[in-house]
Amino acid sequence: MAMTKAILEKWLVAQKRHRLSDRQVQMARELGLNPDKLGKIDNHRQEVWKTPLPQFIEDIYFKRFKREEPETVKPLKQIMAEMEVKKKQQKAKKEERRKQRALSSGSEE
Repeated sequence: MAMTKAILEKWLVAQKRHRLSDRQVQMARELGLNPDKLGKIDNHRQEVWKTPLPQFIEDIYFKRFKREEPETVKPLKQIMAEMEVKKKQQKAKKEERRKQRALSSGSEE
């Protein structure tokens, strides 16, 4: 699944709301958790039998991947910045292709 800017913004909001670190957000993303549904999991004050959300994410990550943490951890803002750079590069390439087509079709006439 491609990461869109809207999805990353949802993760930014969830990170602030639930006080998660970049490492824990990366774990949750790799696990496929939904950022909109984290409030249901992060209910340890009312339901004392639940573990706090950061600890819960780390526990299920270890159970699934048998690692303590992800191999590479990128902050969400860095991912968004890389997406913007990539998008600008793609636009520049597309514009270059259009210019090449215009030149090649103009020389054929």
